[in-house]
Amino acid sequence: MAHAYTARTRQNRLLATRALALAGLAALLAVMVFPFVIVVLNAFKAAPDYAQRGPLALPAAWTLDSLAAFWKRVNFTGKLWNSFYISASVAVLAVFLSLLNAFALGIGRIKGAVAVLVVFVIANTLPQEVLVYPLYYLAKSLGIYDRQLSVIVIFTVIQSAFGTYLLSSAFSAFPRELLEAATVDGCSRGELLVHIVTPMSRPTLSVLFTFFFLWTWNEFFIPLIMLVSNARQTVPIAISVTQGQHNMDATMASASALLGILPCVVFFLIFQRTLSRGITAGAIK
Repeated sequence: MAHAYTARTRQNRLLATRALALAGLAALLAVMVFPFVIVVLNAFKAAPDYAQRGPLALPAAWTLDSLAAFWKRVNFTGKLWNSFYISASVAVLAVFLSLLNAFALGIGRIKGAVAVLVVFVIANTLPQEVLVYPLYYLAKSLGIYDRQLSVIVIFTVIQSAFGTYLLSSAFSAFPRELLEAATVDGCSRGELLVHIVTPMSRPTLSVLFTFFFLWTWNEFFIPLIMLVSNARQTVPIAISVTQGQHNMDATMASASALLGILPCVVFFLIFQRTLSRGITAGAIK
């Protein structure tokens, strides 16, 4: 009898703990979603409606005027293509460069691998404000200033520093018996990389590709410095044009924020399964 009472008490405590955890998570979700809801409401609201009813009220009439005005004002189609081209190029090149570096450091076991990794980590932690001055003059001297190539090269190097560190840690724990067996069977270094290491590391590479794409998409400071021509600028820079020093169109600012967020949300939803698989594979390893 006492044992049953104790078991029931423990079960009730467990249920209460779960209920509190769910309530806390629901409250946190509400706090995180609330700004997005406000952005959506005001993006579909007319400017006079916003002035009369405020930002928290539902639109009196749902309209696309602010979205259309912002799209036309900044040529958002071109900005979307610029951001996609830069982000996709950086993601592909940074993953490829990270793979080559990590293979040499984690599997090739070159001399001074630890020192090289330390340099990569330090380079990845430097603030962009420190890097932008020399990068500006380097781009000028190479003739790639105000070209998308300059941003692609900069972020490929920056992102690959993190990717090299992450993949090197994973490759250092790679099963040596498998590599030795493949070497005995006549595999060269290149064949090891292409036919064994890369296929087995595909989940991790997919996660890196997704992160590199999203990180590059959201970058603002360096593209703002390196891309001065309006036709070459990216989505985050286009969003900033809706805010002035003394005035701001709140409905257009909300429309720009919504249009800037949606591509990232869509990309994340498309690659959500890839991220889940990559994280699960990393946990299993």
